[in-house]
Amino acid sequence: MLSRAEIIKLHLRELQEKNAKNNSKEAPPPVTTNPDANFILIKYVAATTNYIVQSHSILSAIFGTVILVVLANSSSKSDMNFTLVNANTAKVELKIEKLNNEILDTKSLKQLFKPFKKEQSSINEPIEATPLHLTYLILAAFLIIYALFSHFIRNRLHLSEPPLATILGIALGPRGLKVLGPSKWGIEDDLTQEAARMIVGIQVFAVGIELPRAYLARHWKSVLMMLGPVMSFSWLITALFTYLILNTSVTTALIISACLAPTDPVLAASVLAESRFSNRVPRRLKYLLSAESGCNDGVSFPFLYAGLYPVIKATTGDAIKDWVLETMLWQCIFGLLLGLFIGFCANRVLRFADRKEYIDSSSFFVFYLLLAIFCIGVGSTLGADDFLVAFGAGTGFAWDGWFSSKTKATNLPNILDLLLNSSMFVYFGAIIPWSELNPEGVAVKITPGRLLGLLALILLFRRIPIVLAMKPFIPDIQTYREALFCGHFGPMGLGALFLVIEARAQLETGKSIPLPHPPVESPHKQAIQTIWPVICFIVLGSVMIHGLSVAAISIGSHFSRSQAERAPLIGSEQEPLFGMNYEGGGGESASEDENSNADH
Repeated sequence: MLSRAEIIKLHLRELQEKNAKNNSKEAPPPVTTNPDANFILIKYVAATTNYIVQSHSILSAIFGTVILVVLANSSSKSDMNFTLVNANTAKVELKIEKLNNEILDTKSLKQLFKPFKKEQSSINEPIEATPLHLTYLILAAFLIIYALFSHFIRNRLHLSEPPLATILGIALGPRGLKVLGPSKWGIEDDLTQEAARMIVGIQVFAVGIELPRAYLARHWKSVLMMLGPVMSFSWLITALFTYLILNTSVTTALIISACLAPTDPVLAASVLAESRFSNRVPRRLKYLLSAESGCNDGVSFPFLYAGLYPVIKATTGDAIKDWVLETMLWQCIFGLLLGLFIGFCANRVLRFADRKEYIDSSSFFVFYLLLAIFCIGVGSTLGADDFLVAFGAGTGFAWDGWFSSKTKATNLPNILDLLLNSSMFVYFGAIIPWSELNPEGVAVKITPGRLLGLLALILLFRRIPIVLAMKPFIPDIQTYREALFCGHFGPMGLGALFLVIEARAQLETGKSIPLPHPPVESPHKQAIQTIWPVICFIVLGSVMIHGLSVAAISIGSHFSRSQAERAPLIGSEQEPLFGMNYEGGGGESASEDENSNADH
């Protein structure tokens, strides 16, 4: 590879040989006898000097000088071509038109030197501040700062990672500083779907791991009520609000509501994770909300396909048949049983390896993570409900409490929350489709005011009324304040993003694999253009409202007390929340002693 000095010498030698050949054929016209040419040359030198000063480029100065010499020897010709051999031996051709009475300004010179400046920047500049490199830097810096102050943020400010990460993504995204631009990196719908699938799948697996020993066998009635009547009501009432406010079709409203019906395990985990606030909530409520969030992302598939099949299937008979056979029996029931089988088998294999001392303690985390990914791969490959496969595997794997007791000190879920979930919410903040909130050419009334109204109605009526009404039939909810708490904490997050891309894929191709971008023309154009921006807006609102609810409840609890009962710092109370029952019985979870006995 030639050095810069050798490149310049080679180029100058070529110019000298070419000029000598031209001089042997005809004498060059005198430049100095033409006043206009001298005037042009002076202006050109001034513009070149100005550009050199602005660019701080030595190569630009050299090439500028070379071009001036050539112009001085070629001012009478109509044009001139010459070739520069760069460091990669590639040829860059420049064509300089006859100047006549034109004066080159700085802008013209920038265009003239553009090939050289690009080549020079790749040689001279050691800093490569590409968007992806900046993303690595900023994301890592954000996570480092959060980790350093995590105890203060969680226990003093009562904030969780998702709203902070989402705000960072918005600030650095296309509508902010334009540092994060996933669409420019080639990240499209299919990659977004797989990222959401992986993170939600790992999180529901973690939920199954974190539940107490044999939790579902002892609390099946409470979980079933949350997944049945509560989730069905959420689906229908959200569809009604969407249909009336946004003027969508019935099927589009059902699809949107199905995406918003499940509670998000990622947001639920961030709110209910170990902190000063979560310690004020009865354990049975935390376990109930965690179990619900782990199950209902998978249980949402029947609701989703109940809105999709009438649109994409040829006849009503085909829609009913596929909903029963494919969605209910294969995806949900088979997926859950498959996950339980994988979890029980993995538990036995790991116990055997641990008993024989074939595995060390550091490999437990690797086994944990890879088993979650394996379950997602099995479920998606077989066309089963990968979320139910992952949750079933986590539940079966930790059914006897042995694995939880072995890894209790490692805080594996907290590690996953910090690394995977926070990164995904930064990404979500950067991909919010602000420009699509008012689709053109479709009869849907999407405006900021209507979306805010829809968000308010969903937050108020999606879960709270039905949980209050079902309180007598849910053993783990013992007071109406507990019912209000459980009704409010039903966040919508990454699970909704996965489901909406699943819905778009079915509308676009009839399969679960989406196109990189929505098609320009489609018989389902209105639904395709509507569901994505609406879901993103509602998820954004849920992330902010539910993520900040802990701080609001803590501050409200502080000021609701008398002056003598308040803690020295706002929101630093540690007493149980008012109106909640902390006595045993009627839905208490297995004690720590029971879990530890499973080790033997």
